[in-house]
Amino acid sequence: MASGQEPEAAVRAPHGEALPGEVPWPGSRQPLGARCHTGPDGRRGTNFALWAGGAEAVDLCLFDEDGRETRLRLTEQDAHTWHGFVPGVRAGTRYGFRVHGRWDPWTGARWNPAKLLLDPYARAIDGCYTSHDAACAAVRNWPEADVADTVRDNRDSAPYVPRSVVVRDDDDWSDDHRPKTPWAETVLYELHVRGFTRRHPDVPPELRGTYAGLAHPAAVAHLTGLGVTAVELLPVHQHASEDHLQQRGLVNYWGYNTVGYFAPHAGYSASGSRGGQVGEFKRMVRALHAAGIEVILDVVYNHTAEGAELGPSLALRGIDNAGYYRLPPNRPRGYADYTGCGNTLDTRRPQVIRLITDSLRYWVTEMGVDGFRFDLAAALARGGDGVDMDHPFLAAVAQDPVLSRVKLIAEPWDVGPGGYRVGGFPPLWAEWNDRYRDTVRDFWRGARPDVRELGYRLSGSSDLYQPGGRRPYASVNYVTAHDGFTLRDLVSYDRKHNEANGEANRDGTDDNRSWNHGTEGEPTDPADPTAPAVAALRRRQLRNLTATLLLSAGVPMITAGDEFGRTQGGNNNAYCQDNEVSWLDWSLLDDPAWRGLYAFAGRLVRLRRAHPVLRQRAFFSGRAAAPGGRSDLTWFTPLGKEMTEADWFTPTAALGMLLSGTAMSGRDRYGRRLLDDSFLLLLNAGPEPLAFTLPGEPWAPDGARYETLVDTATDGTATDETAADEGPHLPQDAVLLGGRSLRLLRSPT
Repeated sequence: MASGQEPEAAVRAPHGEALPGEVPWPGSRQPLGARCHTGPDGRRGTNFALWAGGAEAVDLCLFDEDGRETRLRLTEQDAHTWHGFVPGVRAGTRYGFRVHGRWDPWTGARWNPAKLLLDPYARAIDGCYTSHDAACAAVRNWPEADVADTVRDNRDSAPYVPRSVVVRDDDDWSDDHRPKTPWAETVLYELHVRGFTRRHPDVPPELRGTYAGLAHPAAVAHLTGLGVTAVELLPVHQHASEDHLQQRGLVNYWGYNTVGYFAPHAGYSASGSRGGQVGEFKRMVRALHAAGIEVILDVVYNHTAEGAELGPSLALRGIDNAGYYRLPPNRPRGYADYTGCGNTLDTRRPQVIRLITDSLRYWVTEMGVDGFRFDLAAALARGGDGVDMDHPFLAAVAQDPVLSRVKLIAEPWDVGPGGYRVGGFPPLWAEWNDRYRDTVRDFWRGARPDVRELGYRLSGSSDLYQPGGRRPYASVNYVTAHDGFTLRDLVSYDRKHNEANGEANRDGTDDNRSWNHGTEGEPTDPADPTAPAVAALRRRQLRNLTATLLLSAGVPMITAGDEFGRTQGGNNNAYCQDNEVSWLDWSLLDDPAWRGLYAFAGRLVRLRRAHPVLRQRAFFSGRAAAPGGRSDLTWFTPLGKEMTEADWFTPTAALGMLLSGTAMSGRDRYGRRLLDDSFLLLLNAGPEPLAFTLPGEPWAPDGARYETLVDTATDGTATDETAADEGPHLPQDAVLLGGRSLRLLRSPT
């Protein structure tokens, strides 16, 4: 089928000629996007600039309050950028583009002026994408399906796609004070803006699920009470729901389907979608900063919501398909998909690097954020032959005077060949460490034959990060994240239960490394005699997992709600559940047991903050800082003996880890000598209690005392740093370490 031959049903309203209207002034090609300012004659207006390499013409489409469209041809073109200044266009005006060019899918050219396109630099977006065949540049329902993507659909997409909005900037952030927490002192808290407050009883109903709701004192108080230093927000860039979800009456709740890299998602705004979302987001950032909390965004620059060949044409595909996306050289009709989402942005191209870095700088300098977590970051570092850690994108970020000073976190993998790169990113980057997650889960469910890998994960994963010149805080340690079981579900389910997603439970991973402790899900029979024991064991395991996370070297990340027993009913892929499945249930805090878990987590965070030895800035050396002194890190068997090489290979489920505060080397950021208490961490993942002999000389002098601070075998843990058991204990005493429990003792120095 030759391109340009459309079925009669596809021809509705041919486009191409600009409607009568005022001809734009030449304006400027810089900056890209829409910027309000005063023209040379003193008239206020807006400059529009769009990079569209290879395009033959660009129409600016302006919409009035009744939705009527006026098209103005941008006649100026410089360096592939089409631009013009339109007097009288002010903040709040809705607009879009129609881009003319060749329709030649065989070479990757997919221009179609029938499709209204978003401005990639739009700082606010009004409206949503509504699934409809007319939104696609090609004829989705063409009878010959194998060539459907080559047949142009000439129907107008405007009724089904969102509009860009002109926004004025008048904020210099002079009254904002960024916390600037050092990496080693950071405690991350991953949350969803909507889900965090959607059911919060102390947030006004009209603010629940919004940026303003997250900024509300009741929401902030929970964060400060827990003691976290940074929130990591699931995607807040404007995003769209895929066609298959809309057809099932669902939405892309998580938001990993971006349509606007500069626009805060309007669905989280209590201030409307005509620019009010921008100011509301800024006020949220200010409120969190005032509480000492940094704001980190989860960003999705690896793909867009346009999907594969028969996905909607919303922005980049219609602006310059081959200029923005990776197309297979042997089949440019299609897309190189390293993301599992249908397309991959081509970060080998200068215009794509510019789009991403301009977006990142905008969120730092104009929206006030403090860092980014990059979804499928390996896809951004793909060169012509696999993942390249000298990639131009990584180099651009490393040398940027703004971006090189904020927190950068990689999800260090994608779905393509050679895409798993944990430990491989360069300095400046931290990484989500899934090997930490898997090791800790396996240890506490009794699935590890020995403790070799656990030793690395507890002490900062030096095997992964030290060879590349990085520090322990390059490892973002986590046991759960948004993707997968919640912490409570991790100890309550052996299998995923994703039936509500409408995919016959095929979606979501089967590699959960979970354990239901004898009963699948929550007990339903009140007469079941095993239910109390199962519940008690599960809650002990929650304390074990929480304590392990917060006492490990590296940067801990808590998933919102895990600190008070949030459940998703066994759904480990709730990406499409914008309902009670995903929203935090704050009524759990009315239960003393779950309120106790929150207090337990908060006490551990405060303990970590108070003691530098629990948040190492450098890797342990295994040596003493001074002759005759203690080693900074020593490992012990339950017999109280220092572990030998053979002990690491001996089957066991118990381990002792002594951190010496007096052996710490170096100084803090204020030049103060780093000296601290010493701590002994004891772990027993076995089912039976274990007598653990406390180390004596030379690690503890005669007459000294060990003091228990945390014991997960007991529910009534201390509320401050006082003994949590009958202690104190003498060196060489054998303390009883409960089955499947953890104990932290202050060690004699």
